[in-house]
Amino acid sequence: MKNVDFSDRLKTAAEAKQALLSKLKPKVAVTDPLFEQRQALREAEVERVRQERAEQKAAAKQAAAEAEAAVRQAEEALAEEALANKRAERKERKALTAAEQKAKRDARYAARKARH
Repeated sequence: MKNVDFSDRLKTAAEAKQALLSKLKPKVAVTDPLFEQRQALREAEVERVRQERAEQKAAAKQAAAEAEAAVRQAEEALAEEALANKRAERKERKALTAAEQKAKRDARYAARKARH
């Protein structure tokens, strides 16, 4: 067996540490010949997805606006119908009142005729 003293052990530990550190160092990068093509494809895909999302958002906004307009239109139709019913009732009441007044007037006239 070989005599190993403290300095040899320090040297061996330093070499082991250096070997571990060399594993962590970045290696020389090999540039991919298709990198730019793939990058362009990724950018095109991202742009397509953004466009689709913008179209979906616009469609959802349009649908919400149409639904709101339909609700507003239905409310206006109900209000118009209620107003028309109210006017019809008033006309009916007035016609009835006019008929009642005519009947009272005719009754007074008949009573006066009967007295004379």
